[in-house]
Amino acid sequence: MAVAPTPTKKPAKRGKLETAVTYPLDWLEERSGLIGGVRYFLFRKVPGDTNWFHTLGSATLTAFLVQALTGAILAMYYKPDPATAYQSINHITNDVTLGWLVRGMHKWGASVFIILMFFHMARVFLFGAYKYPRELNWIIGVMLLAVGMLEGFTGYLLPWDQTAYWATVVGINLNGTAPILGPFLADFLRGGAEIGGDTLSRFYSMHMLLIPGLIFALIGLHLYLVVRLGVSSPPWSREAAGGLGGGADYEPQRGNGRVGLTQPTARGTLRQNGDE
Repeated sequence: MAVAPTPTKKPAKRGKLETAVTYPLDWLEERSGLIGGVRYFLFRKVPGDTNWFHTLGSATLTAFLVQALTGAILAMYYKPDPATAYQSINHITNDVTLGWLVRGMHKWGASVFIILMFFHMARVFLFGAYKYPRELNWIIGVMLLAVGMLEGFTGYLLPWDQTAYWATVVGINLNGTAPILGPFLADFLRGGAEIGGDTLSRFYSMHMLLIPGLIFALIGLHLYLVVRLGVSSPPWSREAAGGLGGGADYEPQRGNGRVGLTQPTARGTLRQNGDE
């Protein structure tokens, strides 16, 4: 006669542990809906034919987050004053624990960030992902590129050495040659008639507060539109983001006969053969 196994308390303990872990998440979800939003963002459907080129946007975002983190650490030791700025940079590099690493990541990460933005924009252009219905997201991306380059320009002066000083002189003088608004823009960037302490303070405030806040806002809007409109397929693909599926059994909805790069199909307009 078979003997029934003795029940153990392990499942009960595991259930209590899971309840304790998920309770804060359930509490937050019931009151805000944030967990469901994050789950949708991470596990949303994307076209099956996406490739490594589609990771350039995530790589650019990662580079920016690294810049934000390392910049916040550097700001704890940096002194935006002409008399002490250069000495504070030397202190970070030579005296602060791993300061050389953080500064190096921030310095070279700025170039990586700009390069990845250009690569990402080139991918979007060549794949035709800037066309209907993603025109607004393309415009926001162009704004992000311009603001990101301005972020790099304002940060170049902060070491307050000869290279930074004269490079900033050249950059401000170039801006000053623009028609109508050029002289006013140059005076605003300098903070006076010549580059000095006011210029350094102004560049530091823009580099640390104004421009990063604008970049975060634009990135948030950019990601919202990516989630809302979906990820676009490559131009050579037979599948479109947001469609009813790909494969050999579907055909694009008939319009003017052009699809892909010249006339991308809107989301949700693909239909299976035989469907009404």
